[in-house]
Amino acid sequence: MSVVKEAPISKTCTSRSHKAVSPEALLDVEKARPVLEQIANKWSVLILTVLCSRPSRFNEIMRRLDGITHKALADALKRLERNGLICRKVLTTTTPVGVEYTITSLGRSLQQPFEALYAWSMAYGPELVRAQEEYDRIRD
Repeated sequence: MSVVKEAPISKTCTSRSHKAVSPEALLDVEKARPVLEQIANKWSVLILTVLCSRPSRFNEIMRRLDGITHKALADALKRLERNGLICRKVLTTTTPVGVEYTITSLGRSLQQPFEALYAWSMAYGPELVRAQEEYDRIRD
């Protein structure tokens, strides 16, 4: 459990042209964890990705996020609004009254990291599937 074990992690990351993170930075979990818990869950990432392209109403977001429940979407939107990542606007000019969600500048600051994460998932998704299949094959 020493820094010696963590050093290879940085080397591995830099071998694929990624920016190295110092082992010391990785140790400050107490500061990072609460923030990452708010933005790094699957629904938050996907909701913010949807809102990066254009403001959307609740049902439109729900249609675009296949598999999300009404409650999960409502909870995630409240959490994102509370964290200043999205803005909720009541549309009184529509019948029935609607609600539109827009990404804030703070939320938009996550666009580049999320695009990088999406690109990574597209590039390495097949490798992940192969690793899972290999793991399952060995364990069965």
